[in-house]
Amino acid sequence: MSDAIYMLNVLWFKEDGGAEKYAEYAAAAAPFVEEIGGKLVESYRPEAALIGEWNPDLFFVVEWPSWETFLKLPENPGYQSIAHLREEALRDSLLIRCRREALGLPE
Repeated sequence: MSDAIYMLNVLWFKEDGGAEKYAEYAAAAAPFVEEIGGKLVESYRPEAALIGEWNPDLFFVVEWPSWETFLKLPENPGYQSIAHLREEALRDSLLIRCRREALGLPE
């Protein structure tokens, strides 16, 4: 059984440059994420909610080897020096820890 976890990141950018500031953050954070084994699985820009309300600007999933590995990221002094970019970019966000689950549907 894998200890891997998946972090769902849901983002709402600030107006007037939030998306660009987040791109700056993502580029700066990538080496710290990769260094400890995190990897982007997929990212999406929602187009339309067909049922319910769903209006983020972007959402994506990052795979981490374990919860303990993920917890190393905010402790890294290099990451701490760029983390402010994320806050400067976002109006709101969700970060949800997930585990992979088979739906039992044919592939």
